[in-house]
Order: sequence, then structure tokens, then C-alpha cells
Amino acid sequence: MADIYEDIRKGERGAWISIGAYLVLSSFKLVCGYWFASSALLADGFNNLTDIVASVAVLIGLRISRKPPDADHAYGHFRAETVAALLASFIMAMVGIQVIIEAVRSMFEESKGIPQIWSAGVALICAVAMLGVYGYNKRLARQINNSALMAAAKDNFSDAMVSIGAAIGIIGAQFGLPWVDSAAAVLVGLLILKTAWDIFRDSTYRLTDGFDEDRLLDLRSTIARTPGVENIKDMKARVHGNHVLVDVIVEVDADLTVMEGHDISDSIEERMRTLHNTMNVQVHIEPKS
Repeated sequence: MADIYEDIRKGERGAWISIGAYLVLSSFKLVCGYWFASSALLADGFNNLTDIVASVAVLIGLRISRKPPDADHAYGHFRAETVAALLASFIMAMVGIQVIIEAVRSMFEESKGIPQIWSAGVALICAVAMLGVYGYNKRLARQINNSALMAAAKDNFSDAMVSIGAAIGIIGAQFGLPWVDSAAAVLVGLLILKTAWDIFRDSTYRLTDGFDEDRLLDLRSTIARTPGVENIKDMKARVHGNHVLVDVIVEVDADLTVMEGHDISDSIEERMRTLHNTMNVQVHIEPKS
């Protein structure tokens, strides 16, 4: 159990890195946006300010999930991670919708001044920096199997795409092609919405105790191969945060002693913990008729 809480603590480090990156990059974009007269870069900077909210939501969710079990939460608070990912998906969806609305609105605006080409370089530098944050958080999220941090990583990737879209629009403006900006913004907005939907779908699936059938068959196969198990009468599994909880009813030889049945139960729990990193397995022993 101590390793689980240590993994969550590592996830918090990734959330802090996202918050720090957004603070630095948004400030950089806003200053350069005003200096180089780039509305695209300014919009990107304000977008990063809203992303700080998503990262803070992830950080709060991780902090709550580190709380130990209590009288009201016998299984711990791990689902706070999933709730944080769900909140992040809502924020990403709002950003995606805002990007598309602004892109459509810009199509009907009167021609504006052409931003300096240096602003495109700023946007690309920020995109590369955010892709670095994305890569770090993605690797860490996979390492500790944390959906909240993975949601934050996907948000980092979306922000990198927004910066690339801003750079494309600025470059297009240099060649008298203002529509390139709008087209790139719409594509980026759709990408953000697709990412938000994927996170939302995964989070709601976990919160409603959905569990992949192929993975359940894999867990069932491990239990069935445990010495002493004659048959699996019933088996269920669900995800609590990012940790699997299993309830299984197994049938064993009716002539076994209570101690022998208990040893089989311990063996199942140990195999599931070793082979599948399962947090908790509730085993019920029944005599095979």
C-alpha cells in the first residue's frame, strides 16, 4: 500500500510541472503577443491561463486520493483521481469550443495588421517546451498507472497543438492568407474536443464500474490456474481510481480442511498481486458439489 501512495506522490510532481510550465509559458506568450502585435499568440497565452485550472484540479484530485481509508471510505479515496480526470475533460472541452468559436468569428472580422514573424517563432518554441512536458507526464502516468496525470498529459499535448496552430496562422498571415489561421484553429479545436471526449469516456466508464472483458478473462485465467481451484463460480472486477478490486467465488475439493482452503485463498491473492498488481482480492471459498 505504501508503494501506491508513493506513486501518487510522483503524480503530484507531474501536476506541479504542468502548472509551472503554464505559468512561465503563458507569461512569455502574453508579453511577446503584445510586443509583436500578435492576437493569435495572445489568445494562446490566455488559453494557457485557463489550463492552469485543469492542472490544479488534477493536483487536488491526487492530493485527495492520497488520504488513507477512513470510516466513510473503507477502500480509500483513490477515485478522486478519476474525478479529477473527469473535471479536466470538461475544462478541455470548454477550451476546444472556445478555440472553434474564435476561429469562426475571425473569419468575419475585418482585416487586421499583420503580426511580426517573430511571434511565430515564440509559438513554436513554446510548443516544443510543452511537448517536452507532455512526454514527461505521459511516461510518468504510464509508469504509475495514473489516469488523472494522463489527462493532464493529454491537456499538455493539446496546448502544444494550439501553439503550433497559432504559428501556422501567423506564418499564413505573412503571405496574405488569413484563412490559414482560422482553418488551423478549427482543426486544433476539433483535436482538443476529441481528446476531451476520450478522457470523459474513460473516466465515466471507470466511475460506473466498467471493466474490460478481455482483461477480466486474463484475471480469471490466473485464478483458474491456481493449485487447488476446481472451478470459478462467479467473478467480478472494478477499477478504484487506477487500482483493480476483484471479487471471486471459487470451488475447491469439499474434503479440504479450513486451513487448506485458507491457503488456497492466500495463494490466489498473492498470484493476483504479483502478476497483475491487483490492490485487493476478495475470495469466497465454496465446496465443489
